[in-house]
Order: sequence, then structure tokens, then C-alpha cells
Amino acid sequence: MKRIIKLLALAATLAVFAVPTLAQKQECTDDNKGTWYKTFYDNYKGDPAAQKVAYDNAKLYLTSCPADPNDAQARFMQKFVDAVDASRKKAQLGKDFEKAVADKNYAEQMRLGKELLNSDPDNADINTILGITGLAEGSLLKDSATYAAKAIQLIDTGKPLKAYQHDQALAYLNWTIGKSKLATAPADAITDLLKVAKIESDAKKNPQLYIDLAAAYETGPRAKLSQEYKSSVKPDGTETDQSKVILENLNHVIDNQIDAMARAAAFTSDAAKKKEIVTDLAALYKYRNKDASDASVTELVASVVSKPIPEPPTPITSLPTTTPATTPAGTPATNNGGNGGGAKPVGNNLTNTSNTGGNKTGTGATTGTQTGSSKPAASPTPLTKKPRLNHRRG
Repeated sequence: MKRIIKLLALAATLAVFAVPTLAQKQECTDDNKGTWYKTFYDNYKGDPAAQKVAYDNAKLYLTSCPADPNDAQARFMQKFVDAVDASRKKAQLGKDFEKAVADKNYAEQMRLGKELLNSDPDNADINTILGITGLAEGSLLKDSATYAAKAIQLIDTGKPLKAYQHDQALAYLNWTIGKSKLATAPADAITDLLKVAKIESDAKKNPQLYIDLAAAYETGPRAKLSQEYKSSVKPDGTETDQSKVILENLNHVIDNQIDAMARAAAFTSDAAKKKEIVTDLAALYKYRNKDASDASVTELVASVVSKPIPEPPTPITSLPTTTPATTPAGTPATNNGGNGGGAKPVGNNLTNTSNTGGNKTGTGATTGTQTGSSKPAASPTPLTKKPRLNHRRG
């Protein structure tokens, strides 16, 4: 209750001080100094109107009289004036920040939010808003990921959050962190993106999340295992025991990529984009399921969201005795029947485009088409257009 009263009093004070009175320089006599200081002292602890009187007299004293390091009264009034000026500046920053949020001006959100955090670094709302900004503006993704990590830490330690619902905030913050790793550490991004898919929020129904996840599998473990497979076969393309184990691990990763692509298709409402995603999905699914038909792919898309999303596959070190290795599609077999060393089964290529905040999928050499969202994932709208910021007087 005391905190609410203080905040209300501060708001009123800031309103009174919104249009400052310009101090008119007057003669610096002992009488004037005594009057100005007494008027200041009698009012600086009062209500907002009284504090304005105190501020005006302090400014008059400081403006009219030359600086004197031995003037204790001047030092005391200067601290009060500095605190009021800092509070006024912070209040204006808060208003500008709230407007940037409402206008979806992401660059301004980042700039103004950073300034606000200089004096209030543990503000969960501001850290959360900055931590989500990078999903909508790819150029801010690196900075945004730093604030996302801070926001998660604050939320986990019980800091109050007003701008977003708890689970919604955690979902989008983890998505920011995962997305920021797609270009440099895609294997690590998988863990973060899977967190998002398991949190009950609107993020888990966003097709872009699963396009990002499929891209993480493609450029992370799938690319690594494909290269290892290529290096493990004999020069003439003959399989080795090592290549067969690697191939089995590779196929499990591709299965997870298929699942992610199917979820992207299931949650895509745009018919044209959905068709493009399904085209790429079908090629990959039919590579892993030789007898699959288009109807099988349709059934997969229709049922996938009712199933738990799979965890990253556990690496295996030996082949199951009943599971034959399959040559990756797009890897031409040699005349002696061995597997080739192609690194990209089916030619499907998911490429992270972190500069736009989105990803593209395509069939590469087969059709040259691209699917998926070419727009960045939209930054979710806060629950309140004006998140409550702790504008404390300096």
C-alpha cells in the first residue's frame, strides 16, 4: 500500500513538473538567499504542488548565485534539483518507450528500453519486451537474445511481470534465444525451440516455430552426420560398419525434421504456403518411407499435432540387428552397390535467414521453389499497451 501511495504521489509530482518554470536570475543577496532557501526547505517534503515551489526556489538560488563549493545549502538544493530532473527525464523515456511498443517501432523499443534499464536493470517487463523484439526484427536478434536470457532469469526468481502472461513470455523468450543460435549453433537451438513447443501459449501454434526447428535439425545434426557419413564410406562408395551406424543416426534426425515440417504445415493457414511446405515434406517423408503415398503425407499432417513432439534422438553406437540401413536419397549408389557420400538427402534444403528473422525451405535442385514464412515471426502484443514501469525518482 505504501508503494502504491508513493507511485501515485510521484505521478502527480511528475505531472506538476511536466512544464518547468524558467528561473529568472535575480540579485544574489544574503536576504534573497535566505528567502529562497527557507521557501525551498519548507516545501521540499510536501505534496506535489509544494515540491514544485521548492524546485522553483532551488533553481532560482542556483541560477542567481555563483557556484561556491563551501555553500552547503546550494549542495543540498542541487541534489534535490538533480533528482527531480532525473525523474522527469525517466518519466518521458517511459512514455516514449510505451509509444514505441504501441507503434511496433522495434528499433526505438530497443534504444529507449536500454536507457530505461540503465537505472532499473531488473525491470522484468522491459527486459521481456526487449527480449521478444528480435523475433519481429531480425537485425535486433542478437541484442534481443541477451535481454531474453535476463528476462527468463528475472521471471524464474519471481520478479512480477505485467506486460505478458507468464507462460506466453517464457515461450517467446526461449524462441528468441533459440532463433539467435540458428546461424551459429543450430544443434543448441533445438533444445530452446523444443521448450517453446512444450509451453502452452500461442507460440506453439505458430508455423514459423517449426520451420525454425526443421532448419535447426537440417543445419545442425543432419549436416554434421551427413558429412561424417560421407567421410566414413570407402573411396569406392562401399559401406562400412561405421557408415551404417552414422546413417542410422542420420535417419533418426531426418525423422525429427519430418515431424517439425509436418507441424509447420498443420499450423499454416495460407493455402499456397501450406502446399509448398507439404511438397518439401512429401519428398523427405517418401525417402524415409518408401511405400508412402500423398495420402500418407496428408494423414501425417492431419495427425501430427495430436502427438507429443519428439525429443532429439539419442545417438546409437551399433545397428539394431533387424533394421537395415537405408541409402540417403539424393546419394547416388555406385555400381558396386555401395552408398555414396551425399550430404543432403532428397535435396531438401532449409536455410536460416537470420537477417530477416525467418527461414526459407525449398526443394533446391528439384523445383527451386521456396516455402515457409518469408516474414519474421511477429512480436506478440503485450497484455497492456502501457506496461507499468517503475519510474522512481532519482
